[in-house]
Amino acid sequence: MHDRSRLAELRVDRFLRERLAPAIYRTSTPLDLAFWDAPDEPVPFEEAAAATYTPIAAGEQWGSPWGTTWFRVRGAIPDEWLSVDGLPAGTRAELVADLGFTLGQPGFQCEGMVWTTSGRPLRGIAPLNNAVTEAVSPAGDVNVFIEAASNPDVGSLFDFAPTPLGDKATAGPGPIYRLRHIDLRLRDLEVTALVADTVALRGLADEVDPRSPRRAEILFGLERMIDTVDPDDVAGTATAGRAILAPLLARPAVGSAHTLHAVGHAHIDSAWLWPVRETVRKVARTFSNVLSLMDEDPDVVFAASSAQQYAWIKETYPDLYARIAQRVAEGRFVPVGSMWVESDTNLPGSEALARQFVAGKGFFLREFGIDTEEVWLPDSFGYSGALPQIAAAAGSRWFLTQKTSWNETNRMPHHTFRWEGIDGTRLFTHFPPVDTYNSVVSARELAHAEHNFADKARASVSLLPYGYGDGGGGPTREMAQAISRAASLEGSPRVRHSSPRLFFETAEAEYPQPEVWSGELYLEFHRGTYTSQLATKQGNRRSEHLLREAELWATTAAVRAGAEYPTDRLRRAWETVLLQQFHDILPGSSIAWVYHDAERNYAAVARELEDIIATSLRTLAGDGALSLRANAAPHARGGVPALGAAARTTGASHVIPVQEDDGWVLDNGILRVRVDARGLITSAVDLATGREAIAPGQAAGLLQLHRDTPTQWDAWDIDVHYRDSVVDLVDAESVDADADGLRIVRTFGSSRVTERIALETGSRVVSFDIDLDWHERQKLLKLAFPIDVHTDSATSEIQFGHIERPTHTNTSWDAARFETVAHRWVRVAEPGFGVAVVNDSTYGHDVTRADRPDGRGTVSTVRLSLIRSALFPDPTQDEGSHRLRVGLVVGADVPAAVAEGYRINLPERVVNAAAHEVSPLLLVDADGIVVEAVKLAEDGSGDVVVRLYEALGARTSGRLTPDFDAVSVIETDLLERAREARAVTAVGDGVAHVDLDLRPFEIVTLRFAR
Repeated sequence: MHDRSRLAELRVDRFLRERLAPAIYRTSTPLDLAFWDAPDEPVPFEEAAAATYTPIAAGEQWGSPWGTTWFRVRGAIPDEWLSVDGLPAGTRAELVADLGFTLGQPGFQCEGMVWTTSGRPLRGIAPLNNAVTEAVSPAGDVNVFIEAASNPDVGSLFDFAPTPLGDKATAGPGPIYRLRHIDLRLRDLEVTALVADTVALRGLADEVDPRSPRRAEILFGLERMIDTVDPDDVAGTATAGRAILAPLLARPAVGSAHTLHAVGHAHIDSAWLWPVRETVRKVARTFSNVLSLMDEDPDVVFAASSAQQYAWIKETYPDLYARIAQRVAEGRFVPVGSMWVESDTNLPGSEALARQFVAGKGFFLREFGIDTEEVWLPDSFGYSGALPQIAAAAGSRWFLTQKTSWNETNRMPHHTFRWEGIDGTRLFTHFPPVDTYNSVVSARELAHAEHNFADKARASVSLLPYGYGDGGGGPTREMAQAISRAASLEGSPRVRHSSPRLFFETAEAEYPQPEVWSGELYLEFHRGTYTSQLATKQGNRRSEHLLREAELWATTAAVRAGAEYPTDRLRRAWETVLLQQFHDILPGSSIAWVYHDAERNYAAVARELEDIIATSLRTLAGDGALSLRANAAPHARGGVPALGAAARTTGASHVIPVQEDDGWVLDNGILRVRVDARGLITSAVDLATGREAIAPGQAAGLLQLHRDTPTQWDAWDIDVHYRDSVVDLVDAESVDADADGLRIVRTFGSSRVTERIALETGSRVVSFDIDLDWHERQKLLKLAFPIDVHTDSATSEIQFGHIERPTHTNTSWDAARFETVAHRWVRVAEPGFGVAVVNDSTYGHDVTRADRPDGRGTVSTVRLSLIRSALFPDPTQDEGSHRLRVGLVVGADVPAAVAEGYRINLPERVVNAAAHEVSPLLLVDADGIVVEAVKLAEDGSGDVVVRLYEALGARTSGRLTPDFDAVSVIETDLLERAREARAVTAVGDGVAHVDLDLRPFEIVTLRFAR
């Protein structure tokens, strides 16, 4: 039998569903509709408005996948709705549209933008937010256009079934939607308020103690309301019903109640299950919705990150941008985040992650005069240990994310704390305990935030990001109404409209010395994003290094030869690369369309930068008979200085393999490497010490193929059970020796790999050039190096330094870190001997320990995750040809690992027919001080900006000498604004040299005036 309270709940739920909610609108009338299908991609308003329209009625189908249909909507308020004084008191007329919405959250299906006939965007239309008051003129007429996007639902329910819908070329012709209605309705404002009252109290009843008097009185009051409201005349009795509930809503929260700072939000993925071009329209729809809500509710505050999204609106929706700027000036539409996009932070390189802040904060400063101080990354897939210092160097003070609540194994011990990066910089950090960045302000969410808050003993405030996100939509009037009712309500935490700044300032004042979390914020989930979409990751890595080269040589040409610095061309290239570092593009978790675009964009960036590099080097080297080698890396190599170009009559050559027993030997006097008949390395001896690098009885350079069937999120995840199924690819179709080394061909499944193993004279690097023709499904390919060292940690390069990670599984935190991210190198070592593995395009790694076959200690195996083939959201992920480079560096200390990481990613350039060598603009005399960027200042002054860092994790002193006329130098932040000099001393008339005294992993930016 049901108890009395359960019966009351059922009664209230049904009355709300069947009586109150349908009475929000008193009446409706159809509107005259006609449509026009845009022929392909979206068109400007002017073109659509001038098109020829065809009548359409409710119930008819429309919209091909990824198409655009324009609806022309006309009509007027019927006379029977009007009295002498106009519409009945307490009502308003609204256009209400249902384009054929399916179940699920807004943003993953068809959407629309309402336009006036003069071309002014009014607001967006989406499920759960589809009423447009502004579409009705003061005279009662309706004459608007609706730009409807027939975006297919690629995966809002996340059943992860492979689908062709993510590629426009394979999505099919449609139509895929059926128009339900576009009509004019008369909203009853008192009934609307009664529904909000009822929803608030009914939700609260579920969250208070079931034995408490508060719950009993709420349910009793709700039943009294039902008895008071006439189901046949809800409009006429709504006020009486509200009067019954008013005392229940007037009971204030208890003094110890948690306080939630409610910030309107719409985390809009800059691409994901839709292409970038659709994100532009999603942003416009969402931002217009927000402006409309602000007109309706003066308390609403909305925070939006990603300078890129504002830039899109400025370029394509100037009227909307002007309205946004007005609200920004009022402090209600709040730019946050400090970055160009909400980027991934694991994969972008050092300078790229810094430029996210330079571009993002720079845009907000120029456009709005606002220096954003929040790092706002609610949904990125883990957070680099270098991020606190980078953020602080950009002038940011606070960090927010929600993503760590997704951890599979361990729960973060704090929601408010100080996050300490690898250099010791600490950033005040908050994880909203509501555990979502898409809150709908339900009573359940509010209660969860209060109960879940881990730091309640010493703090009492948290942030509530509310509004539909991911696919856009933003906050709704229903959410704003919920906030007003929960402002101070017994049994609930307090809720107040707020801004991120107000929250952080309040939280810091209340909790000035929170606990500290040191090191990276590793997400125990989505580990496959280090590897998915190899071609895009290669495009990113190559673009980052091309940008370094282009800026270096263009700066050198500007300083030495007076060449014009290509400011705009470099800015456009950077903005493209930064956009594609968004946390669903670069990590590989988007639809196929996104990657078709990304690869085309990277190719265009490469063409542009190659042209800048070639032009700059030719300007510097002149025309003559010399052959130069240009070295953009921060380390000298083979007679060529760092950051300069020099003549080399001879270069390194490959060691010719010598056949021995059933294999081959490569010996250059530094290393002796043995390769067996299978094309696998069984020995690599450092001849100076006699130390063997390869574990006894094992083989290095071993390709291993795993079954890769994640339990949940295909492209996102690598689950630990992948290790349960592995095939060692030891069989070779052929192994051939030539003057360039060994060439090995292997076939497996439907794929083929050609490897080139080589050793150069004078080098301690065994190189692997890998050509892979990949056609597997739900497989993961790893490349293994079992190293004969005993260590309980591995060192991995990240931005501006490196991080030590345990290779044991002593704790649940260690065990959960079974796949990790590294940039150009990973190193394992014992005191006095180490081995590094370097790469030119790989990010995913695992490093494990196992018993040595002879029982004498352990072996450390470094494996690179080369490629994988998930089925969702891109069922053709990475199919095709790829080329990768890997190097095994035997006897590598950390400086060697750093240098070889740069070497494999920044190969020398040959400049033929040159007249003279190019001396470096800068000289640095300490191995641990690495120059990361050389450029001209962002403000166009012509000042030379140099960014450098300490790379070894040790206190390092050194001298930087500029080889140009520098009249002064200052230390700056990332945005090239003067800051107190902490690590530099300028010496001599003008600037003869700069003495540097750096802490471990410290980043320093210097600005030289010429």
